[in-house]
Amino acid sequence: MTGFGRETQSTIYRDGASGRRPAVPTAAQALYDAAHAAMSPEAWAYVAGSSGSETTAAANRSALDRWRILPRVLRNVAVRDLGIDLFGHRYPSPVIAAPVGALGLVHPDADLAVARATAELGIPYIFSNQASKTMEETAAVMGDSPRWFQLYWSSSDDLVASLLRRAEGAGAQAIVITLDTHTLGWRPQDLDLAYLPFIHGIGIAQYTSDPVFRAIVRERAAAPSAGAPPRITPSAVRTLLDMTRNHPGRFFENLRSGEPKAAVETFLDVFSRPSLTWDELAFAREHTSLPIVLKGIQHPDDAKRALAAGVDGIVVSNHGGRQIDGAIGSLDALPAIVDTVNGAVPVLFDSGIRGGSDILKAMALGASAVLVGRPWVYGLAIAGSAGVREVLRNLVAEFDIALGLSGHTSVSELSRDSLAERADQRMSPPA
Repeated sequence: MTGFGRETQSTIYRDGASGRRPAVPTAAQALYDAAHAAMSPEAWAYVAGSSGSETTAAANRSALDRWRILPRVLRNVAVRDLGIDLFGHRYPSPVIAAPVGALGLVHPDADLAVARATAELGIPYIFSNQASKTMEETAAVMGDSPRWFQLYWSSSDDLVASLLRRAEGAGAQAIVITLDTHTLGWRPQDLDLAYLPFIHGIGIAQYTSDPVFRAIVRERAAAPSAGAPPRITPSAVRTLLDMTRNHPGRFFENLRSGEPKAAVETFLDVFSRPSLTWDELAFAREHTSLPIVLKGIQHPDDAKRALAAGVDGIVVSNHGGRQIDGAIGSLDALPAIVDTVNGAVPVLFDSGIRGGSDILKAMALGASAVLVGRPWVYGLAIAGSAGVREVLRNLVAEFDIALGLSGHTSVSELSRDSLAERADQRMSPPA
């Protein structure tokens, strides 16, 4: 992407001459505020909320702010190359669209809108295991554009194997196993609304489209109900209607069959496996030939275990602060893990990226690529697929400009010498 930042600026200013302004704000705080105004309370709580007192989310921002860019001047930066190589593929920039679930809460086109935007930009899109559209539907609108698949390890091995097979069939280039959500974090914004999208059938399309899952559901739906029947209230009726509308098939047939309710109950039972250990990762390798990337690594010792397990990559992530309150900022964890891995596999970064300079900092500290989530979801809420495209385009453009202004012409030139750490806020990494 030679001069991508300047080209993007020029496009915005030329459009402005004709009276057309950007579809979404270009500044992070303005984007946040506009999305808040555009989203329902339930959608906002689910997307923007974090765990506990939200100190981990704050720590992500503090960790990024702790490092400052140290620009160099009088270098020829007229031509810049933002491209990276990962798992045998060349990507146009280090930006990857992170997996985000339950996008049906945010926009009716949900994952399809994101797929169209990322395909236009050539940015890899990691399909969420908690998607509102199936991986097959989403892949169909992307052509040959790059996509990965996120796996939440179910309590059913047969379901895990089925999801992996489908991901390969949908053209995924890698499998991202998310490790830090075996138990749902304590999220007050969701809890105070007493709202979980999955109970309404939102965000379980990968499951309800899966033959293994559907067989479990049919068996469950045919079994006699146990316990007392639920109390019938207006809210209970609305929830049942939501489940029925969001379930594949015809509405009245779904309503008569009882499958939508059985599907939600089955999902809640099989979604995760808190007992998962390192030894069980071999099962994934047996069922896919794709590169396997572990997402949620925060400690160097876990990075060592990941290497010993033979994985192909690591994502340093704390789930954007959504899982455990009071945890280390993700960027604070990155340098020690990069040092531990020592180039054996790519180390990607996730949690807290809000601008191009954030991308530069993560790359300078050793990341091979960065995952971005909430910002493009905000774009989706404001302007659908066009909003997603603009947010991701702007992030890449700002990164390109920051790269040039700091005196670099490629990602490979970035190093820790490109940054200075604020001495008054220095943190020690995990031992």
